[in-house]
Amino acid sequence: MAPTRMLLVLGGTGWLGGAIARAALADGWAVTCLARGESGTAPAGVEWVRADRREPTAYQAVAGRKWDAVVEVSWQPGMVRSALAALAPAAAHWTYVSSVSVYADESQPGMDESAAVLPAYTGTEPVAIEGYGEAKVACERASAKAVGDRLLVARAGLIGGYGDRSDRFGYWPARFAAPSGPSGEVLVPDAAEEATQTVDVQDLATWLVSAAAAGRVGVFNAVGEVHALGEVLAAARSAAGHHGPVVAVPSDWLREQGVEPYMGPESLPLWLPDPGYEGHSRHDGSAAVAAGLRHRPLGELVASALAWERERGLDRERRAGLTPARERELLAAWTGRAAGN
Repeated sequence: MAPTRMLLVLGGTGWLGGAIARAALADGWAVTCLARGESGTAPAGVEWVRADRREPTAYQAVAGRKWDAVVEVSWQPGMVRSALAALAPAAAHWTYVSSVSVYADESQPGMDESAAVLPAYTGTEPVAIEGYGEAKVACERASAKAVGDRLLVARAGLIGGYGDRSDRFGYWPARFAAPSGPSGEVLVPDAAEEATQTVDVQDLATWLVSAAAAGRVGVFNAVGEVHALGEVLAAARSAAGHHGPVVAVPSDWLREQGVEPYMGPESLPLWLPDPGYEGHSRHDGSAAVAAGLRHRPLGELVASALAWERERGLDRERRAGLTPARERELLAAWTGRAAGN
């Protein structure tokens, strides 16, 4: 019998890290997660090493072991560098989960892994979210310097599915399941042809584990398939069993009303009408697909997101999307405007 493969997940109590740990367990790996646990608890069946990666002693419990693979998901360069210093020599394979936010120009559809990236963050202090892309570039470069030809860099796009706490992809199936309008209306942007690109968290995690097992190296856009926003909305409506009116409103009018695009409070998630973002949801993911990344059908992705939304509560306060009250205000304003024309 072949010896059990050993995987160290730097994280594992958060969303993606936990999904990676579970996928590895299912594939027969022995999994260790090193994390504080502020995002949750490690999955059942893993060894959980509680440690604060901001502390110089964080890696003492795992630094003396040999690892078949290590997966790193942090975007703080200081944490990434300290992990590399402690663990890279003992790792046969290293995966750094990066982001398509590293790319310098989001206006060009079809960007592959050769596209120019942002300048790397060069400071030593923790990075604020505004510097996310530059921080990820710094983490990629530190990983390449330390690990060399044992490195897989997965530039993930928007991740969705079961367990998502960003409220972006899940907003739409949740809204169709619990419409805000008095007659069951749901307000959507009149942008049915706009591109979206969401990778299911389980598909991504499964691929990362299989790539580590195969010793796959290189840089890959780990992104979802491109679907028109209208397709996503139709799939979300079908999954939720919505039969009420769908009110499509022009993007210009929504922006005039102060509705934010894509993410954050009082936004319409996945909608990105502003110039300069034409390539944001159209990255070329063909290399990852050729390397084994498999995507579930859109209907399954939507269904898993809806199951998670129902579990958390459809009427909860959200990190992204319109509140029901704000959606009713916009519906009333648009209906009144249309009636006056």
